[in-house]
Amino acid sequence: MADFALLHRPALADAKAGSFGAPSTAARIALTTLPEGHVLQVLAARENGDLQDLIPQIGDGTPHAVRPYGPGQWFVIGDAALSAAEIFGKTPLLDGRASISDQGHGRIRIGIGGQAVETVLAKGTAVDLDSANFPIGQSAMTLIGHISALITRTGAESFELLVLRGFAESLWDELIQMSLEFGVDAKTVR
Repeated sequence: MADFALLHRPALADAKAGSFGAPSTAARIALTTLPEGHVLQVLAARENGDLQDLIPQIGDGTPHAVRPYGPGQWFVIGDAALSAAEIFGKTPLLDGRASISDQGHGRIRIGIGGQAVETVLAKGTAVDLDSANFPIGQSAMTLIGHISALITRTGAESFELLVLRGFAESLWDELIQMSLEFGVDAKTVR
């Protein structure tokens, strides 16, 4: 059998980039593709109790690396890609209490921020993103328009969206449209 090289192409490499909408304002939105890195899905085994202390050991120690998205379910996220050996090396930490699978090939991270970011995101989701109710580090699985995404507050005026790869460009375009009244600077990694 012939060997061949796989060519990795970022999911948003051909997405719209540039400045759109209103001229420069203090409320301007910044939309950025984030490194595809790693996205590990951790699923707790049935009736395994509290794993809150165990799951962070799988992450790389960066803030907000562990994101709960359902009962007994977490995403562990990081900027660096992990080899299969590195992922399998994390399984002894789980000691049969949970399983881990690599989702990095199928999920894309998008950063969005700016003074009006909560107003922009409120156009597409019913989650109350006010910082009093949704503090830094908080995550929620939600719909943004018709697209399912995990939204995480990463700063006072910034969020990260985790979306299935096949919906990433559609969500990107919708975020640009929702941001036009404030102006948006969309930057992709090529």
